[in-house]
Amino acid sequence: MAGIGFNFGVDAAPGANIEDTLFFASAEAMDKDDLRVLAILVTWFGVHHAWVNADRLAKLVRRYGSLRVRVLWSALSVWQAKDRRFARLTQLHDGSRVDLLTTGTEFQIARKGEDVRFAATCLRVPANVLREREADVLSPAELARRHSEYRYRIMMGPTYRADLWAALEVAPSLSSAELAPHLHFLCDGMAGEARLQPAVP
Repeated sequence: MAGIGFNFGVDAAPGANIEDTLFFASAEAMDKDDLRVLAILVTWFGVHHAWVNADRLAKLVRRYGSLRVRVLWSALSVWQAKDRRFARLTQLHDGSRVDLLTTGTEFQIARKGEDVRFAATCLRVPANVLREREADVLSPAELARRHSEYRYRIMMGPTYRADLWAALEVAPSLSSAELAPHLHFLCDGMAGEARLQPAVP
C-alpha cells in the first residue's frame, strides 16, 4: 500500500501494481474490519481515482471480491459518479444498503449523521468513523515522481498502454514477445503469480 502512496511508516515496494493493491486493501478493510486501511483507501481514491484503470479494477472486484468488497467498490463508484469509467462497479451490488460497522451503525448515525461521501450509496457509514485527511496519501505530483506506471498514466491516460510503456522504461530491451505475458497479466486480472479463488456470491 505504501508503494502506491498510502502514508504508512514502512518502506514502499517499488512499482507496486495499482489495481492489485487497491483490491487487496479493500479486502483487508472490509473483510477484516480494518477501518484505518479503509479510511486511507477512501482518501486515496478521492485524490487519485482519475488515474485508476477502471476496467482492470472492475474485473478484479467482480472475479475475486467478497460481498462486502463489492459493496464498497459499488459505493465508491457512486461517490465518484462523474467519472463514468466506474459505472460497471456500481452494478456490482443491487443497491440495498449495507452497514459498515458490524454493530452500532444505527446509533452512530442517529448521533452524528452519515459520512457525506457515502450518504447516497449502498454503504451506510456513520460520520467521523473514517478519518478524512489528504495528508494520509501522497499527492499526484509526489506519487508520479515515485511510481513509473502512475507517471505514464498521467501522461497517456489510465490504460494498459501506459503500463507497458512503464515496463519498457524499467527494461528498454524487452521485445514484443516478452511484453505479451505482462499485458496478459494486466488484462486478465491479478498481476504476477498471485491468484485468488472466486468469492462465493
